[in-house]
Amino acid sequence: MTLPRRSLGSTGLSLSRIGLGGWSFGGDGWRFTWGAQDDAQSIATVHRAVELGVNWIDTAAVYGLGHSEEVIGKALAGLPEADRPYVFTKAGLVWDPENPTLAPSRIMRPDSVRREVEDSLRRLGVETIDLYQVHWPDTGASLDWDGEGTPAGGGRVTPLEEYWQVMADLKAEGKVRAIGLSNHGPEQLEIARRIAPVDAIQPPLSVLNRTAEPEIDWAADHGTGVIVYSPQHSGLLTGSFTRERVASLAPSDWRRTHPDFTRDLDRNLDTVERLRTVAEAHGTTVGAVAIAWVLARPGVTGAIVGARRPEQTADWQRAAALELTAAESSYIAAG
Repeated sequence: MTLPRRSLGSTGLSLSRIGLGGWSFGGDGWRFTWGAQDDAQSIATVHRAVELGVNWIDTAAVYGLGHSEEVIGKALAGLPEADRPYVFTKAGLVWDPENPTLAPSRIMRPDSVRREVEDSLRRLGVETIDLYQVHWPDTGASLDWDGEGTPAGGGRVTPLEEYWQVMADLKAEGKVRAIGLSNHGPEQLEIARRIAPVDAIQPPLSVLNRTAEPEIDWAADHGTGVIVYSPQHSGLLTGSFTRERVASLAPSDWRRTHPDFTRDLDRNLDTVERLRTVAEAHGTTVGAVAIAWVLARPGVTGAIVGARRPEQTADWQRAAALELTAAESSYIAAG
């Protein structure tokens, strides 16, 4: 099976329009968990995605405090060499192993980054990481829903110029094949570009979150690849959520308390109904239309879509092939 592909900027990587997200593979017991997750299901999901034509997986060291990378490493080991997908991961969110439920801290000190890349290489069981990304700008604070968090204990804030040079050095040394920035704005991307090329960016993008439009425009102007995350808005745009569904989420699931699933849920469900109208017209699913809406955005190379079980990938091929009219796209985005 195949999925349509696009080149990731000037990296030489040709990516399927959909990539598998490994956040949920981290399992339970940390601050931003999706709840308990069966490792065998995660591995089966990776293998099914590859069968569908997905040729890249995106994860991060912080997902499950290293566990997601370990699970993906096991999944890769179970595939023939020729079938193994590209692996993308991230640095810069550092946790306290003694207090795993605390919010991780944004730390991009050179020594910390070098320790992280070696740990990720070991957990993934690879010699080179295909795309290594800075998860968030270094702020000297812990990560929380407001995007700022609380002071992280007096740690030094590492300037972007310093940590981007380290990323460029890792690329030159062959530890990583390409380097990218996630959750960095246009001004920060411009600073980084003056030091070393920005191979890719990873901003959020969904019909409910269009705040990254300036970064995507910047990338188009500079030949930079764009992989976006949360096109289904953490499951909210799959068509399966109701207030009852939110209430039934595992107590540890981060979505139970997030404003998108609580305070703003009714408004967000109105958007789901517009997606449903378009889905019915095309004979497809709400989730497929949500992904197609994102992939139709000019400049987007591919979208990261999470899945916890193999069957959750069932509509990905339809999503990648679905072409929405301009009127449909506008209708979905209205309101």
